[in-house]
Amino acid sequence: MTILIALASALIGSLAVEAWDGADRRPIGRRPAELALRLAGYALLTVFWFCFSWRPWLAAFSCLLTVTILVVVSRLKQAVIGEPLVFSDFALLRQVPRHPDLYYTRPLTDPRMAIPLGTSLALVALWYWIEPTALPEEPSVALVALIGLPCLLVGLASALSTGNLAPWLAARFPRPDLDAHCARYGLPATIIAYALRWRSEPLPVETGDDVSLGRSSPAPVVVVVQLESFIDPTRLGGPALPLMETIRTRASRHGRLTVPAHGAYTMRTEHAVLTGREPESLGFGRYDPYLSNGGDEPASIARRAVAAGYATVFVHPFHRDFFHRAEVMRRFGFARLVMEEDFAGAPRIGPYIGDEALAARILAEVEAAPTPVLVFAVTMENHGPWKPGRLDGIDDPLAQYLHHVSHTGRAMETLIAGLEGRDAILCVYGDHAPSLPTCRPGFGDTATEYAVFGFGTFRDDPHRTDAAAYELGRFLRSVVAGCSVELPRSAIGSPSC
Repeated sequence: MTILIALASALIGSLAVEAWDGADRRPIGRRPAELALRLAGYALLTVFWFCFSWRPWLAAFSCLLTVTILVVVSRLKQAVIGEPLVFSDFALLRQVPRHPDLYYTRPLTDPRMAIPLGTSLALVALWYWIEPTALPEEPSVALVALIGLPCLLVGLASALSTGNLAPWLAARFPRPDLDAHCARYGLPATIIAYALRWRSEPLPVETGDDVSLGRSSPAPVVVVVQLESFIDPTRLGGPALPLMETIRTRASRHGRLTVPAHGAYTMRTEHAVLTGREPESLGFGRYDPYLSNGGDEPASIARRAVAAGYATVFVHPFHRDFFHRAEVMRRFGFARLVMEEDFAGAPRIGPYIGDEALAARILAEVEAAPTPVLVFAVTMENHGPWKPGRLDGIDDPLAQYLHHVSHTGRAMETLIAGLEGRDAILCVYGDHAPSLPTCRPGFGDTATEYAVFGFGTFRDDPHRTDAAAYELGRFLRSVVAGCSVELPRSAIGSPSC
């Protein structure tokens, strides 16, 4: 009876927390089937915690605390990024203690983190000691219970992902629709269901379109630069960037680039450009494309380039382990990796290697490499968060961003000047808008800026062509494959290869 009362308390309390959270936004689903699935999510959380303690009230409190934390964090994420928590966010948690400066958080050694965390652990330990266990007294029965309950949870997860219950779950979560599903079924149930649906989906594999080589000459030098948090600063009320005028008057193609996220999730845009794949084609893996194939994409730009005889180089002045970049990029097809350890002694602007140092390294790689060569680079200087203390004498987040983005502009101008006189193509694009107080979700319809420059025999008259990230990726695939592609002036379309 105690177990049932504790469980009921956990369900009612968790429902109250989510109902409070939904009071000023989309109301929670009230249909019996929707409420049942929502309560099932709470129940699974309670049983999960019960497996660790076999103390019903501790498990009920742990469920309530978990739901509260999920709701608070999800609300903060919604305000900054524009979407609720999703299962793939938990895969990124291991990066937080390794790279706390990349997040709006503090290291675990900070007293403001260590004291609350230590106090919470002490309270849980005290509760564990005070509340009697619900395990049967008979040792053999207790052992069966200790093993059996977790096995039941694993079996249920298996049935929902690949077993008899999988069609039932798929009918309720046929495709990703985070906001609607969180409102209808609750955040915990949605997180669990999305994780199970992602596990049940076949790996997203694309062999790519057939390539017709030789219809036009591929560029001997192709440089693609993903610019961290880059948009035209005038969209934020900042001063005009000389680079934007260069783009408008010099770039063969330029315009707004629709990207799959706002304020974060670089890997979504990166994957779309490197593969030419629409986010919708990834199913529930769209939230972190590297969780599924991890860069094993037969039709990626790098693999197309290798097949066409290119040397392939990836340049990124940051840790190899972040996003598992080193492993992922090798699987994408990049043979040479130039990462943070290769920038020893390079100037840092704030906490990260400056963009101008990156531009100089790109030109050095182009000069040293055999042709044809594909260089894909990812900048780091303007990575958030923009917090006080980042730059001497500049504490305002927008002022910090504008300071860094002016360096990005100069770096790209240096790159453009350095490629003049070669037969080359340069593509630069922003991965997402910055997560600034003046640039909240919905800003610019998740669009950044992009430009494609042609040099030498590849120079062309400038024109504006707005595009999506995956469309830009398909165009770049055609560039390294040597296909003849005539792009419409209104939007970048799919190439014929």
